[in-house]
Amino acid sequence: MAVVVSCVNLKGGVGKTTLAVNMAAYFGRLGKKTLLIDLDPQTNATFSCIDVESWEEHSTTKGTVADLLGARQHTTANARHKTVEQVIYEGVFPNVDLVPSHLDLFTIDLDMAGVIARELKLRRALQSVEENYDLIVCDCPPNLTIPTQNALAASKFYLVPISADFLSALGVGILLNRIEALSDDLDQPLEQAGIVISRVGRPAHHRDEIVRELRARFAGAVLTPILNERVQVAHAAAKQQSVFESNDAIAIGEFEAVYEDISRRIGV
Repeated sequence: MAVVVSCVNLKGGVGKTTLAVNMAAYFGRLGKKTLLIDLDPQTNATFSCIDVESWEEHSTTKGTVADLLGARQHTTANARHKTVEQVIYEGVFPNVDLVPSHLDLFTIDLDMAGVIARELKLRRALQSVEENYDLIVCDCPPNLTIPTQNALAASKFYLVPISADFLSALGVGILLNRIEALSDDLDQPLEQAGIVISRVGRPAHHRDEIVRELRARFAGAVLTPILNERVQVAHAAAKQQSVFESNDAIAIGEFEAVYEDISRRIGV
């Protein structure tokens, strides 16, 4: 049965998508069959793996995660449910498949306001394919709305990427408390796989102080390796490639160190 991990934070711009996409690519390169699920309506993880034309064709003919969550039932003439087997886009990286996202997720909380068990749609959809994968990685939007709730309800672990700035650090405690409460409400035990310090820019006194405070406050939860802000990482995503296909050996080493630590924490 697949290990399901969600990358989550209440703040945008902290490296969730970069962490999720390259995590899928990393484990795929190790021979682990991996499924990447993009639950963010901004579709950044999707477009880090496939181009717009491929997404448009797949979205129209096969469907997206919006279909699995029930956001697009009103657009289909026969109102039939899409299955996860139908919406999976195969082979975006070696041993990595993708469930792409869709803009329909922007209004999903309104569309599903009266739907019973709306937080469990993804968990139920994945039941038929969980045995096909070693790892499932969910890239969540920067909030705790229906897509994130579905990801967490399907997950065993969650990762919290944060950038070393005041606002990002301020929200970590709030996020952890909210996830704990959601875990209790959904009767889904969730384990924190770690806090990843990412998108670290040029050295600055306040940044170093924030990192020290985070390590002191959350002790062993904060991974020792960090991810620095690097141009080649963004360039790789723009070309629908993982960082491991770039020519930046330092960036590759940083990501490998982070995922080696995560691998030990989640047992994959």
